Amino acid sequence: MSSPVTIVGATGDLGFGLALRLARAGMPVVIGSRDADRAAEAAERVRAAVPRAEASGMANPEAVATADEVVVLSVPFASQAATLRSIRDALRPGTVLLDVTVPLATAVGGRPTRVLGVAQGSAAQQAQELVPEGVRVVSGLHTVAAKHLADLSHAFDEDVLLCGDDPNDKERIAELVRRIPGLRPVDAGKLEMARIAEQLTALTIGINIRHKVTAGIRITGLPDA
Repeated sequence: MSSPVTIVGATGDLGFGLALRLARAGMPVVIGSRDADRAAEAAERVRAAVPRAEASGMANPEAVATADEVVVLSVPFASQAATLRSIRDALRPGTVLLDVTVPLATAVGGRPTRVLGVAQGSAAQQAQELVPEGVRVVSGLHTVAAKHLADLSHAFDEDVLLCGDDPNDKERIAELVRRIPGLRPVDAGKLEMARIAEQLTALTIGINIRHKVTAGIRITGLPDA
């Protein structure tokens, strides 16, 4: 995958960390934000942190319009629906949307160790209902810590669970994940399984609070390939 990856919400912690990692892997990244100036500033920070990085920033619809293959949606659950509506016309059929949204109860003032019920079953399934026909959603990156993504000295050794209805779509995202050393993509089933995978964010937050760590997920017993 050599075409640019657009990250909507890369002015936030997780999206920015992902932009840093992919830029260091040699991938062109386009940062999207509701505010074009904030997106441009974030792109400048990527270029400052990663020599020779190819990074640009623009308003969300313009950023999405540059994407040929993959768009990453990295926004709080409270903003997910509105953001998807704002970029709907810019999404092209055939695009894979990697949705990292988690319906944490913080969206309504609750605790980060709880999740909200979503009528569609999960945030990812809600996203699938909101995108145009021909755009397919893969859910993932729910248990990878933003602080570790942003810390380029951190060495990963964990798994990324991917949920989606099309194996080819999951493989496209898996290829993206493999660009980050130490992250192993794991096919976790159809998109409906995102309702479980998203809850692992709340679980790991609780573990982190209890043990004063920043935990990840590792699935044992899988073949090396």
